[in-house]
Amino acid sequence: MSELHGPEPEGWPCELSGEVAALLADLSLSGEVFGAVIAATVQINETRSMVPGSTASGKWPQQRRMPLGHDGSLGVAEYVLVTDADRPHCVLTRVQIY
Repeated sequence: MSELHGPEPEGWPCELSGEVAALLADLSLSGEVFGAVIAATVQINETRSMVPGSTASGKWPQQRRMPLGHDGSLGVAEYVLVTDADRPHCVLTRVQIY
């Protein structure tokens, strides 16, 4: 039996921009895209923003992009790292649907 070595570190909260919140509230959005966006927020949280397959902007390294859906087939999500010492978090700023 394995022993617990203490609690796992908490992830980073992932907030939604107004644009992304409006997209998710759109009743015409497919369930597949909705689910992919929610899954992206979970991945961002669990990895503290270092999602496998995400890429950083060359001009602004705090901005990252990640594929949505299998191999990015649904689009791209962009998020920004906010590394405040008292409350690090991410903001999902934009979703580009293909």
